[in-house]
Amino acid sequence: MNLTDTHCHLDYNKFDSDRAEVIQRAIDSGLIRLLVPGLHHRSSRDAVLLAESNPSVYAAVGFHPTDLEEFSEGTFQQVKELAIHPKVVAIGEIGIDYYWVKENDKRAFQREALKVQLQFAKEINKPVIIHMREENDAWVGDASVDLLKILEEWQGSLQNPLAERPGVLHSFNGNLETAQKALNLNFYLGITGPVTYKNADEKREIIRQLPLDKILIETDSPFLAPVPVRGKRNEPAYVGHIADKIAEIHLKSPAEIAAITAANAARLFAWGD
Repeated sequence: MNLTDTHCHLDYNKFDSDRAEVIQRAIDSGLIRLLVPGLHHRSSRDAVLLAESNPSVYAAVGFHPTDLEEFSEGTFQQVKELAIHPKVVAIGEIGIDYYWVKENDKRAFQREALKVQLQFAKEINKPVIIHMREENDAWVGDASVDLLKILEEWQGSLQNPLAERPGVLHSFNGNLETAQKALNLNFYLGITGPVTYKNADEKREIIRQLPLDKILIETDSPFLAPVPVRGKRNEPAYVGHIADKIAEIHLKSPAEIAAITAANAARLFAWGD
């Protein structure tokens, strides 16, 4: 199977002792592409270095909404310089997080930082990887309302081909209405390990109603390990468990889901077959 993991934080220190082995296990498990997103200027640099040293690894660069303490003209300039690297295929992980951030002024700063980074993505014609998390991990709330308002305005300003493939809502945890609004803006939806959890019937029902040509599979390593390895450090080699569950939901074979999601990723990130 030709699998992809379109979101794995391999730069995290949890992989310091065996990073090369983790990447090799992923390749041995059938992965052809791994995408490492940046969280700030330093992590973005580390993602690019990983991509430079591994043919199967690609990078995204940007400032995560909970990592904006050092966001400034100078640090964002460093991200901009990294973004022209040929193995940088997206701007991200960027977005809105109202789970960890409660103060209104900090939430407003998140929105402004997101708009700045979206504008840059538009300028260099690269898709975005979007983080969205609601207060109290709700399925819908102010975060999704604010995010979709910003994304709708931005996507409406784009020219093709970026307007047709503007980005992905990473580790999607919203309701069906939010999913449909994102799909109407041509966004992809990233599916992670929680789809395999015993108590995730409602999530699985939403995924059953999503078009397969708009789904990506992600581990979000080292977080959100899927069943049957839940509770362990997650790694890209486990992405097949997510593909298996989506196959079960959509009544397809795992090989079909692997092929479809790999093609979706290639279409979004323009990294070839």
